Amino acid sequence: MADDQKCQIIKTAGEMFFRLGIRSVSIDDICKELGMSKKTFYVYFPSKDELVAQLLHSNVMYISRKMEELAQMKDFRQLVVKFLRHQDAEKNDVRRVPQLVYDLKKYYPRQFADFQKECFESQKAYIQAYLEQGQQEGLVRANLNIELTATLFARIHNGAIRDFEDIEAQGINMHQLGHTAMDVFVRGVLSEEGLALYNGKV
Repeated sequence: MADDQKCQIIKTAGEMFFRLGIRSVSIDDICKELGMSKKTFYVYFPSKDELVAQLLHSNVMYISRKMEELAQMKDFRQLVVKFLRHQDAEKNDVRRVPQLVYDLKKYYPRQFADFQKECFESQKAYIQAYLEQGQQEGLVRANLNIELTATLFARIHNGAIRDFEDIEAQGINMHQLGHTAMDVFVRGVLSEEGLALYNGKV
């Protein structure tokens, strides 16, 4: 029950932060939205800073679970096919959150730095595992430096998150940018057999 209440606070706060920005949402606002007393809120979170930190951590855990689901396939060929099938569906999952990123960098720099570090380490590990699996199946180039490639792509993704508001301010669509980056990445790592699969020839 206690865990459910804590998760509900994180979920509600996250929705409010995404909609209104972090700075403009107070603990009072969150408690009012939940119909909860501040005393109860402080049982789970001693401060708004701690709430932000745990919200960011839960986001990393959510992404990790999704990546783990892909890893359970144990088949790089299925991974490529799944990626192709979900390209169009993913565009609705990209949130326009320049204000959120701005608030994080300006008012919660420590939490944002911890979040980016956790994101990078998690993504690098999963990307490296995927590429090693693909190499074993002959779908990823045998001469690919997997560790450097995983590091590069994880760094690029982290940079896009960090510069989210600047990128959107230039009129760049984040979904299209992400799709293009992924397409370049995938084409760069695949073997001839892998490219044939990616291009729909297999």
